[in-house]
Amino acid sequence: MMPASMAAGSDPGSEPDPPKGAASADPSAGQGAGSVLVGVVMGSDSDWATMRRCSEVLADFGVAHECRVVSAHRTPELLTEYARSAESRGLQVIVAGAGGAAHLPGMLASHTIVPVIGVPILSRALNGIDSLLSIVQMPSGVPVATMAIGEAGAANAALLAVAMLARRDPELAGRLTAYRAARAEQVRATELGG
Repeated sequence: MMPASMAAGSDPGSEPDPPKGAASADPSAGQGAGSVLVGVVMGSDSDWATMRRCSEVLADFGVAHECRVVSAHRTPELLTEYARSAESRGLQVIVAGAGGAAHLPGMLASHTIVPVIGVPILSRALNGIDSLLSIVQMPSGVPVATMAIGEAGAANAALLAVAMLARRDPELAGRLTAYRAARAEQVRATELGG
């Protein structure tokens, strides 16, 4: 069955709550050791307005995840600790949203073999193009899957994480298949006035 809130392509809505664990410097804090499959991290709490969409999609699919602020520039030791502990804590995927110089996804990827998905955050100066180019131009040997700029990228990052997890979870695969079938049906049912 398709997650209910996904049918209409829900909008993040009103002013976002702060990310869970944003005030915590302990990367093992959160939903309980071993239960969290996806880490959703961002360089600043202002990125939550975008990254909240990722969290919503993961929640719609019932995927246990944690959300926190981990800055590549302001908390480099926390970044290193978070990335190095990711595998032992059971994380299967890390989704990292970053704006501007956008070093967070690449720096996380350089410290772990857990797959990292980068989400470029829309920036004031260059409309997110700076973030996109920073994330997508990783050197050979340190891959980061890069999504579109902004909320569409955050939603697609969650859907990619769900697809990655679904390879070993038949129930989750069924929910993702149903979601995609429902989206296709929406397109088939669309009638344009004329």
